[in-house]
Amino acid sequence: MEARLNAFTNPVLAKVFKHIIAAGKVLEDSTLPASTQELVKLRASQINGCGFCTDMHFKDAVHAGESAERLNLVAAWREATVFTEAERAALELAEEATRIADAAGGVPDEVWANAAKHYDEEQLGALVGVITLINAFNRGNVMLQMPAGDYQPGQFG
Repeated sequence: MEARLNAFTNPVLAKVFKHIIAAGKVLEDSTLPASTQELVKLRASQINGCGFCTDMHFKDAVHAGESAERLNLVAAWREATVFTEAERAALELAEEATRIADAAGGVPDEVWANAAKHYDEEQLGALVGVITLINAFNRGNVMLQMPAGDYQPGQFG
């Protein structure tokens, strides 16, 4: 399977992705734990059916030391006992924001309030940024039909 368009050689899309990737670098330097960021990216990618990003963030998380057990349970986080309350709040926010069209009025106040109990203002900003960026990447990659399975941790820098 080949992608419909090469995002890295297309003159317009390559510029767009460059800016999205640069925004992601800002988030890497935030105080939001890297493990939380990867869990959120993985969950949003699963919801959006983005095989490329699901593969990438699973492998990046394993490479960073995350356990296969926790990663396997991200899709069923509500029933899993392996996540902290803060991680559960982040996963809930990620799901609600990713499925924004499913709920009239967007993300419910109680979901936001739960996340705000666990994360300070900077971390909440980073969480919103992570969720926003991964949804952008997911939508682009799904549109392009980016193939999944060949990603190697660190291959993009």
